[in-house]
Amino acid sequence: MWGSSESHNPGLAGGQDASVSLGVERSLKGRPWRMRLDAAGEAAALAISQAHGLSDTVARVLAGRGISQDRAAAFLAPSLKTDMPDPASLRDMDKAVDRLADAVQRGEKVAIFGDYDVDGATSSALLFETLSGLGLSPEIYIPDRLIEGYGPNPEAIDRLVDGGAQLIVTVDCGATSFEALQRAQERGVDVVVIDHHQMGAELPPSVALVNPNRQDDISGLTNLAAVGLVFMTSVALLRELRRRGDRRAAPDLLRALDLVALGTVCDVVPLTGLNRAFVAKGLISLRHGGRPGLVALAAAARLTGPVETGHCGFLLGPRINAGGRIGEAGLGARLLTTGDAAEAERIAATLERLNAERQAIEAEAVAEAAADTEAAIARRGATPPLVLAVGETWHPGVVGLVAARLKERFGRPAFAVTFDGPGADGTGSGRSIPGVDLGAAVRAAVAEGILKKGGGHHMAAGITVERGRLADFSAFLEARLAGAVEKALAEDFLKLDALVTAEGASRELFAELEKCGPYGAGHASPVVALPAHRIAYADVVGTSHVKLDLRSASGGRIKAMAFREAESPLGQALLKGRGEPMHVAGTLTLNRWGGQEKVELRVLDAAPA
Repeated sequence: MWGSSESHNPGLAGGQDASVSLGVERSLKGRPWRMRLDAAGEAAALAISQAHGLSDTVARVLAGRGISQDRAAAFLAPSLKTDMPDPASLRDMDKAVDRLADAVQRGEKVAIFGDYDVDGATSSALLFETLSGLGLSPEIYIPDRLIEGYGPNPEAIDRLVDGGAQLIVTVDCGATSFEALQRAQERGVDVVVIDHHQMGAELPPSVALVNPNRQDDISGLTNLAAVGLVFMTSVALLRELRRRGDRRAAPDLLRALDLVALGTVCDVVPLTGLNRAFVAKGLISLRHGGRPGLVALAAAARLTGPVETGHCGFLLGPRINAGGRIGEAGLGARLLTTGDAAEAERIAATLERLNAERQAIEAEAVAEAAADTEAAIARRGATPPLVLAVGETWHPGVVGLVAARLKERFGRPAFAVTFDGPGADGTGSGRSIPGVDLGAAVRAAVAEGILKKGGGHHMAAGITVERGRLADFSAFLEARLAGAVEKALAEDFLKLDALVTAEGASRELFAELEKCGPYGAGHASPVVALPAHRIAYADVVGTSHVKLDLRSASGGRIKAMAFREAESPLGQALLKGRGEPMHVAGTLTLNRWGGQEKVELRVLDAAPA
């Protein structure tokens, strides 16, 4: 059944096994299609449905994501009360809050040193609000990406100390900043590090280093973004002040969950466990719209309807990032902390302009990088395990985006590196695919002396490399990661949650699927396939998107969009397939426009019918 009215739940099919679905052994993205649920999964879905009185739709989504019958109820109702462990389970958390509580009670000048991305901006803003709410006047320092690079540097430390800082707290950075933290120690100023990036066994000098990814931390919270760690630190700080008998008014941390949700989604950490609770509760705060900066940014981005995770990742996040990429690094944090609506509108307008400039810069760099990569593949005769593109004039602020686009286009881990002049070092960024740990490989390259600097996590990394070592770095990555890439590609198939018709892709089905949200990294939106739907309309919109009108054999109709696919084999096949039947797979979205709500398809893949 393909979602006809004969099925138990209109729009969703059951009874499929994990063999090839719709006969697709190799799609236009080069992948086989499989149903997510095998026979055991079907049985688990039935058990979940019967035990909890849930619809077949919800039960199948839960079973397909490994949610057992006894965990189903809790999964559908994420709660900080049940999902957040004692912050003290994190190594050094007690030391961190002890020093922060001292600063609060002494009225010290605290400097917050943050990263220039969304996680860094939200982390900085959250700690700023916590300390401000406790009576301090903290300052936020965000380094300039082009001049200072990532993380604390000795010169910035000197400026903060000379400005009167008595305590420096690094957020979303600092775990590998040995030289800078040594400078702070020499200047007699304490540093508390709150970070989540991978690091080695050696620790930089600090009063406390809170990082679930340090090798002696056993909290199990390795998937948290920095903003989640700052939230837990704030909770622990308020508890420590109460323990000391300090009765000052405490800030309402629940109102700050909008920051936690935004930073968590934009840092693309898995939306499972505590992260899922952070985002579920944070979306409620975001929808209440109490923060002037985010209200202004949503208006500038022309966001309509309730804020969803997709809005965080594709509308709000890129605009906040634009300041750190090609403009003033501190704009994002300023936007998030201002209480002045007029100032918020001014900053939002600036970020909107910078984001448009960033898009143009990115498009030019991506076109050059993709063309160079295609040529390199042609010379080699095959796509290498990893893609490495080099530019001489690319803006350093967009190399991460270039790497992400190369990864999407070629289906391999990708690095983009840019050099600013013949004698300059290269600034690079990498993006990985599931199953390939890029951060560990980069740290190993640093240890081998191949890279001057580098760090990151499983899915993303940043590097500084000398021009003469670029070939060595490429060879090192290929030797170290080729096996992992081969394994990941062998296991790369599109998992379908259901077969559905255009008629079955209803508002009711969408509402049922949303009960299992929020969706994001690590908890992907359900993927549905529309079998043998005719492409009634296809055209390019925007810079590189393909807009579609799909129709079923019985006349049902649904609009669809394939983002950034106009030049890809998938996009070209869709554009040339007008009038032809096609199996089309993707995720369902809700388009709210002009007071109407219509379900549409975000295309992920397709195959000739």
